[in-house]
Amino acid sequence: MTVALVTGSGGLIGSEAARHFAGLGLDVVGIDNDMRRYFFGEDGSTAWSLDRLAADLGSAYTHHAVDIRDRDGLEQVFKRYGKDIAVVIHSAAQPSHDWAAKEPFTDFDVNAGGTLNVLEYTRRHAIDAPFIHCSTNKVYGDRPNSLPLIELETRYELPEDHRWYDGITEDMSIDESLHSIFGASKVASDVMVQEYGRYFDMKTACFRGGTLTGPAHSAAELHGFLAYLMRCVMEGRTYNLFGYKGKMVRDAIHSHDVLTAFEAFFREPRSAQVYNLGGGRHSNTSHIEAFRIAQEITGREARINYVEQARTGDHQWYVSSMARFEEHYPSWKITYDVPMILREIYEANVDKWVPKA
Repeated sequence: MTVALVTGSGGLIGSEAARHFAGLGLDVVGIDNDMRRYFFGEDGSTAWSLDRLAADLGSAYTHHAVDIRDRDGLEQVFKRYGKDIAVVIHSAAQPSHDWAAKEPFTDFDVNAGGTLNVLEYTRRHAIDAPFIHCSTNKVYGDRPNSLPLIELETRYELPEDHRWYDGITEDMSIDESLHSIFGASKVASDVMVQEYGRYFDMKTACFRGGTLTGPAHSAAELHGFLAYLMRCVMEGRTYNLFGYKGKMVRDAIHSHDVLTAFEAFFREPRSAQVYNLGGGRHSNTSHIEAFRIAQEITGREARINYVEQARTGDHQWYVSSMARFEEHYPSWKITYDVPMILREIYEANVDKWVPKA
């Protein structure tokens, strides 16, 4: 038996990882206790996703409703599969700036402590398994906001002669910036993953994601930008738009493209790697531009409540450079752009989110 162990298996990246690695012929062991319901309420619950995984993958998927903070429960899973574990994809996390400020202990215990638990049990029971960590571009804090941005009609933008015009690289400093409580807990987990790679010579990678998205997102206001934006347009909900005139820019990468990157690392793993992960110049949008695309796809008018105050630690402009990853894995290619992503989210959820006439 060859096992892919996936934490957060009901979430966007976790469920995509389960399907992807099952498609490669691995048995998938999922760990998810639906903490998203606790974080974000019913909108954020992953119960529907876990039910669908079990139905679609059948005997190729085994589920454990274990909290990654529960060391004893977690170690029992690792002991059970041991050396059969061929790869660990760690996507379980508390992912919201705003929520973290409400419960800093919970946020840190999940993001930092939980990651340490998964790392340590990988070291003890499956040390040769590549360890793929879903980090975040929020490890850079608000440093991207110090860039010399230009205000255009629908977005902020960098001058074309700026060294990061094609995307921010991994040498941006994570120091002396405001991270938010969430960003700080993710810094702790990111650095620990790197340390296990260097100190214990494990094959680890931190993927510092921008907007990771796709139709499997349990879209909630505090997490899931493009999916939640499309949901609001489709359902006629009011979208609260925080700061920067709606011109803040995000690069977006579809979960399929995320998983092909993960597969590339799995097949040729390296030690203690850090990769920015996003849509780059191929796939990025401002909120204003995303609303326009969503309105064109749905034929419905967006309802927007503009809030002048930006969220603490929010990026005004962020586009990832994938240059380092593409240098290491030149066969990897991004396939989705923002209009394709939004259309797929619409088509996957039209029966759920469009009100019945």
